[in-house]
Amino acid sequence: MPSAAQLPVTMLALAATRPAARSTPAAAMMGSRLIAARTYATPAGPPPANFRPKRHETWDEDKESTLNKMGRYFLLSEMARGMYVLMEQFFRPPYTIYYPFEKGPISPRFRGEHALRRYPSGEERCIACKLCEAICPAQAITIEAEERADGSRRTTRYDIDMTKCIYCGFCQESCPVDAIVESPNAEYATETREELLYNKEKLLQNGDKWEPELAAVIRADAPYR
Repeated sequence: MPSAAQLPVTMLALAATRPAARSTPAAAMMGSRLIAARTYATPAGPPPANFRPKRHETWDEDKESTLNKMGRYFLLSEMARGMYVLMEQFFRPPYTIYYPFEKGPISPRFRGEHALRRYPSGEERCIACKLCEAICPAQAITIEAEERADGSRRTTRYDIDMTKCIYCGFCQESCPVDAIVESPNAEYATETREELLYNKEKLLQNGDKWEPELAAVIRADAPYR
């Protein structure tokens, strides 16, 4: 530690001019309160008898009787307990399904391959509001639209880059007419990346193919929307 001669002049001057700490009644009262807080858990006094949890015993403080230890060692009670669990599960019906020949249930809110729906008359549902394009966090949707003679708007281009899609379902939630949806289809693997660049025709084909299933899941989820 450096001596006083080795300290800078500025530090010595600050030490000389710094006032000494004085003990005041408020400080003394605060100190007594801190001592009381450290002594007791509450200002009201000592804690109750069962305030602190019981300390766990270590291996050298085990109070198990020698007879119980011998029983576990010679009678293999732990192994018998494990065999009981094994046999209990052995006679239960299996949970295995033979995919793809058998398939498990799918939630109505399952988010799979995208599709564009039509009205029963065959007219496209999409009104080109571009809410799905605006809300897409991955910017995977590209829409171009034009105005028709009757004043309505329809899309001329509706592209989805499925390699960017994160299947968040925001596009489906934001659509006011249930046009863009995510179908229950999860089996659409491709051999090339270009096949995952969906255009409007591909999306409409998916909608025509899965329309019965899409209508059913929308009806099932309608009470919770």
